[in-house]
Amino acid sequence: MSTTTMDRSADFTARAPAVGSFFSRLIATTHSAAPTVSRLGLGGVMFAHGAQKVLGLWGGFGFSGTMGFMTKLGIPAPLAVLAILAEFLGSIGLITGLLTRVAAAGIAAVMIAAIVLVHAPFGFFMNWNGHQKAEGFEYHLLALTLCFALMIAGGGRASIDRWLERRRTRSGAAPRPGRAA
Repeated sequence: MSTTTMDRSADFTARAPAVGSFFSRLIATTHSAAPTVSRLGLGGVMFAHGAQKVLGLWGGFGFSGTMGFMTKLGIPAPLAVLAILAEFLGSIGLITGLLTRVAAAGIAAVMIAAIVLVHAPFGFFMNWNGHQKAEGFEYHLLALTLCFALMIAGGGRASIDRWLERRRTRSGAAPRPGRAA
């Protein structure tokens, strides 16, 4: 019986540090391009929505208009501010790959809140034919799935997280088990 070794470089759980700083674990990522593609797609879409809410671009209401809408829904003002900033700054974090897990977690929280507070009563499907009163939550579920994948894998090959991780390894921080610097 022959034993075959498998390259587990794309498997984050196999390479997770047993000990190390919280920051090292936060920026740890794979060399795979898949998280890069995922975060750029999600970050681009979320940036457009965040820019509507913060800057009033692309037909958005801007910060004060969005705050008025969200507080009218019953969302407390401090939570509304956090949601708006999580969507806008989180999208920038995803696009650049800076603190990818934090950015993805913030956007995931916004998506969960959007499903629970707004979209769940309208069902699963988007309102493609105009037969529903509002949009369902299928878009939010897709975004949430991408967020979870990014929280697991990190920012991927072309990310600031990866650059920081490599820089820390070269500067004398202990390398992670099973990983070449």
